Amino acid sequence: MIDLRVPLLIVLLVPLLLFTPVGWTGDLPIKTVISVVGPRNLSFLPIDLIPAIGADRDEGIEVQLRHVDGGGVAIKEVVSRNSDFTAVGFAALMSLKANGGELIGVAAISDATQFVLAVRKPLEGEVTRIADLKGRIVGVHTSAVNAKTMSQQLLEMLLKSDGLQPRDARVISTGQDWRRRAMLLDSGQMDAIVSEEPFATWLLQQEKVFFLRNLADPDSNRDIAGSRVLHATVATRPDVIAHEPEKVKRLVNAVRRSLRWIAEHTPEEVVERLGITNDEEKGLIQLCLRKYPRLFSRDGAFSNLQIKETNQFFHAGGPETSAVRMEDLINDQWAGRKE
Repeated sequence: MIDLRVPLLIVLLVPLLLFTPVGWTGDLPIKTVISVVGPRNLSFLPIDLIPAIGADRDEGIEVQLRHVDGGGVAIKEVVSRNSDFTAVGFAALMSLKANGGELIGVAAISDATQFVLAVRKPLEGEVTRIADLKGRIVGVHTSAVNAKTMSQQLLEMLLKSDGLQPRDARVISTGQDWRRRAMLLDSGQMDAIVSEEPFATWLLQQEKVFFLRNLADPDSNRDIAGSRVLHATVATRPDVIAHEPEKVKRLVNAVRRSLRWIAEHTPEEVVERLGITNDEEKGLIQLCLRKYPRLFSRDGAFSNLQIKETNQFFHAGGPETSAVRMEDLINDQWAGRKE
């Protein structure tokens, strides 16, 4: 007598074998939430791409993106346990530590920072150096009370590089809304802005600003100690690392898949996979990806150069920051370390 159970079992198993993601061990996907500035913030495109290219599925993890309006909010989401992970500027993690909190970086996203110090066009010729911003209004992204965002720390570093103190300029929070930031510049309510790409390039194309310092071009800023600071990084709480290491491992692997995917595909393919339909936004992101080929890490590993530069950058904030070291706030067992 023929046993029909074996053929039936094969019929049931074959689809599972065909559609099981590479790297997945067969258990149910682990669900996790990442708070990240966006959507489609250039600094964090590798995070937005994770579900878009299925990098999370391939690692047996299901990523839910929680887009927020600023790095301070992203950090708060993780600290308050609304998210498991965040993607922020590493210096914001150091600021958090200096104020009694702690998040740990587990993977590097950036290879170069993506900020530009831009000044409104009518001031061209009047503002020719950073010191000329004394007494002027400069916009940065939102800041949390206990953690300065990357843009604010960058502004302070730039002011000090030309002999000013942070209090010498009036700092205001602009948020992430492009229209509001453009309005503040057009109306003269803001004289300059520390802005991420591609918004800075858009402002330049619209002839609203000129670039005073472009930190996205590392070679032009060798005179400023700390300009090679690690910008975007993936971070989580120490308890997640201690109690859910498999979740961290899979998420880091998904990040590394996304970084490799970007390195292996054209800017046009990146924006297509992200589903960007606005022609102006597509063109800006493609332009920046071509203009800054060193924007993203290729493997997510922390580099010793970035650790050195990030410490220099953060410690320039004053003696109250001197006890905080980047190397104490990373766990590189999944992403690795390199020179």
